[in-house]
Amino acid sequence: MSNLMVIDEEEQTRVPFLRGILTRSLQNAGLAFDDSYRLANEVRDELGDAAEITNVELRSRIRLRLRGLDPQIAEQYDNVLGSVESMLVRSPDGDTSPYSRGRQRLDLLSSGLTPDEAAGIVAELFRMLNERGEVEIDAGRLCELTHETIERELGGKAASRYMVWQDHEASDRPLLVLVGGTVGTGKSTISTELARRLGIVRIQSTDMLREVMRSLVPEQLLPALFQSTYTAWQALPATEQDAEPSDSLLADGYLSQSEPVSLAYQAVVQRALKERVSLILEGVHVHPAWLSQIPRETDAIVVPLMLAVLSRKQLRKRIKGRGRRAPDRRAERYLSNFDAIWQLQSFLLSEADHAGIPIVFNEDKDATVQQAMFAVLRVLSQSAAGADTG
Repeated sequence: MSNLMVIDEEEQTRVPFLRGILTRSLQNAGLAFDDSYRLANEVRDELGDAAEITNVELRSRIRLRLRGLDPQIAEQYDNVLGSVESMLVRSPDGDTSPYSRGRQRLDLLSSGLTPDEAAGIVAELFRMLNERGEVEIDAGRLCELTHETIERELGGKAASRYMVWQDHEASDRPLLVLVGGTVGTGKSTISTELARRLGIVRIQSTDMLREVMRSLVPEQLLPALFQSTYTAWQALPATEQDAEPSDSLLADGYLSQSEPVSLAYQAVVQRALKERVSLILEGVHVHPAWLSQIPRETDAIVVPLMLAVLSRKQLRKRIKGRGRRAPDRRAERYLSNFDAIWQLQSFLLSEADHAGIPIVFNEDKDATVQQAMFAVLRVLSQSAAGADTG
């Protein structure tokens, strides 16, 4: 049976269907545990191999079954669903806004929780807040309850990460995440998911900046710019075109292209810092050496990451997959230069290791995103500790 995702169109969220959460909500409506558990299983079995369902349709199916069991419980189920959503959250400045499970779930994802963990914590908070029957809650108190619930359900480390993110949100400091890696390491995919979890709306690809520069600069002036990063060595002076590049020659070619591209992305970074907005910069041109060119006077939190795929077989498979999803990416050209791409990855990983930049091994998307989130939260924690002792 495939994983079933529940879509909340109003909150624009997708969460996994979890029998345990449905069982608990049915118990909260007054249904006995055995009946709640059986109904949750029946609903899941009825949906079969469906990939997704809206929360409205799911609730409609549950109501229909409950009405057949006990109309009073069906009515109570509606009351339970509506009670927390009608609660107001009061901010420190006195403003109020409706409580949103979707927003709280995203907040928990920003704290490094997995989607399943976040869904479970929101469900537990949902139950607790319903039992209290409050119509308004202070944002600080809601934060305390969330921290206590995470600590009780997931442990102290997860609770500490939640507070690290809360402190960062309160600081209003921009977050700059730099994601490097060679072809096929998943930079775009991982960056997109990081942006969603961290609430960052700006993602800039260095490949796109290179394309803009190609339209503005004559090829005769910067010939390396018009090559791929792994073939840029061919544009270097006195280079034999048919020769296999040495490690140093390939690195020199890469740097000859990355240096002018870095001028463009430095401008993008400086603009983001000036506007005090968070940004994810991703691309093969993100090289550790260019980190030193980020203005030192900024209070932005800078998190560099280097993605890697350490299996030649897996990297080749990923590149083939890119060709199937997007034929214009010319997977055949990548595969014909696979050895050079592998050499370039070795160079980038060596540079990252020398600079002390976290290397994230991308073997599984969910695990990779989780590793990247932990890396971001570690930097946030270290920054906060440094500020406390400064």
